[in-house]
Amino acid sequence: MQKIRNIAIIAHVDHGKTTLVDKILHFTNLFRENEQAGELILDNNDLERERGITIVSKNVSVKYKDVKINIIDTPGHADFGGEVERVLKMADGVILLVDAFEGPMPQTRFVTQKALGLGLKPIVVVNKVDKENCRPDEVYEAVFDLFFSLDATEEQLDFPVLYGSSKQGWMSTDWKQPKEDFTDLLEAILEYIPAAPYNEGTLQMQVTSLDYSSFVGRIAIGRVARGSIKENQPVSLVKRDGKIVKSRVKELHTFEGLGRVKVQEVKAGDICAVVGIEGFDIGDTIADFENPEQLAVIKIDEPTMNMLFTINTSPFFGKEGKFVTSRHLQERLYKEMEKNLALKVIPTESPDSYLVYGRGILHLSVLIETMRREGYELQVGQPQVIVKEIDGVKCEPIETLVVDVPAEVSGKVIELVTQRKGELLVMETKGDMQHLEFDIPSRGIIGLRNNVLTATAGEAVMAHRFKAYEPWKGPIPGRLAGVLVSMEKGQTTAYSIDKLQDRGRFFVDPGVEVYEGQIVGEHIRDNDLVVNLVKGKQLTNMRASGSDDNVRIAPAIKFSLEESMEYIQADEYIEVTPKSIRLRKIFLTENERKVNAKKFQ
Repeated sequence: MQKIRNIAIIAHVDHGKTTLVDKILHFTNLFRENEQAGELILDNNDLERERGITIVSKNVSVKYKDVKINIIDTPGHADFGGEVERVLKMADGVILLVDAFEGPMPQTRFVTQKALGLGLKPIVVVNKVDKENCRPDEVYEAVFDLFFSLDATEEQLDFPVLYGSSKQGWMSTDWKQPKEDFTDLLEAILEYIPAAPYNEGTLQMQVTSLDYSSFVGRIAIGRVARGSIKENQPVSLVKRDGKIVKSRVKELHTFEGLGRVKVQEVKAGDICAVVGIEGFDIGDTIADFENPEQLAVIKIDEPTMNMLFTINTSPFFGKEGKFVTSRHLQERLYKEMEKNLALKVIPTESPDSYLVYGRGILHLSVLIETMRREGYELQVGQPQVIVKEIDGVKCEPIETLVVDVPAEVSGKVIELVTQRKGELLVMETKGDMQHLEFDIPSRGIIGLRNNVLTATAGEAVMAHRFKAYEPWKGPIPGRLAGVLVSMEKGQTTAYSIDKLQDRGRFFVDPGVEVYEGQIVGEHIRDNDLVVNLVKGKQLTNMRASGSDDNVRIAPAIKFSLEESMEYIQADEYIEVTPKSIRLRKIFLTENERKVNAKKFQ
């Protein structure tokens, strides 16, 4: 009998998955006494640390009582659902983490459904019981109802439940009696999660994720499903379409602690990384050299949104970025497709532009932000939802939106969502918060978060996930205000911004370089207005006491990348460079805009 347990940790975004893995690593003495490991060890790229979210799933392993436990940390965000579905294939059981106050959220439902569908054995952990107004017993009931509504088997419904606080480093079977450490959780893993079975026979291993090393190229990661894989072994790679490519294993690594160790052989049930196999994709099967048999291909959810990516054509192109040509852009997007499964790139009629399809705004913005940090300059258009024709009816993606808000402002939220064709399905009280559930078109979610946060003084907690394609809901009102567009190129002056303050709110400070056609502010009316921010004060040697006013300027509004993506309209682009994010009109001069106005009606 092998002593291996494979578990995936699943939860809604921000319920404490990565913190839990951290603490398990510390508890099993993975670090030397004097080693500074820091917090959130697994969120190791800059973007993950800054946003406090996991984007790519990670593998680590710990040893407890002579048993190797492979732990897979998964993303909690709906836009990275493709990532979660794949890695669950490597697990025999899951730890479902639920916040003791919020309870099961939409993303919890999504990943739990996938896990139960694969027949995985769940352990439920109610986390953050140290928070005020937490309600562990109600949350336990809610999780049971969730499992029941997802058609869990009797065995799955008989799940063990643990309570605790990952942050404080303890887990216990009773939340009123805190323990010292994680012993109860690790004991539960050994007791309830089935040991990885050893299946005799010829080799079968499915590639479920991949890594890249500049020394050895692409590395296939997956779980050996049957037989064993050895170093230097000749193998067959069975592609998705059934085509067979002969190849050879150069090196094998298994996961140990945070790193990997080189091994000679890996038996069925363990997770390993294979070096030396060329041209594989996620979902391919590494099989026996002589008589290969394919494993069932992983199905990935379809993208629901697309955006136009094009090279930077503004007057400031090439000033800040290293990679500015269409060749650079094309190479980078195709490279991303190799490891980002839910992404699709399609060339357009123009050689400089590509349509990029993704799972949502966050999914696409993480790609743009990563490219920007690598030194790319590009422009992106307004995000568009993908419309399909099903049985002759025009259909669009519909999402389930969940909002938790203080009761006194719930009316404002309902009004904002229903304006965007949202339907209120559930309204219930959770403590002093109001819990609202809607069905809303994906189009309606673009730009909604800013408005909801403004209306609720930043107190709303929003989450959404794709539900299904349903018939088109009709027109949705876009941005209400027009924009202020710069008239000429030059440096903005405090004098001209001051004189134009009654026209709207500005996105630029004094002393910033702008160009003709750049969007510099929001107009107070619904039409666009061309303004001159470059004009300086006419200096004469005549002075009158009291007529020289001091300039008092409201601070400029700064948009993040996602806010910009939600703000722009069809006739506008976002210019993204390593140092700045600027909004601009597609046609820079006023004459061109008038000539082409009909295109965007």
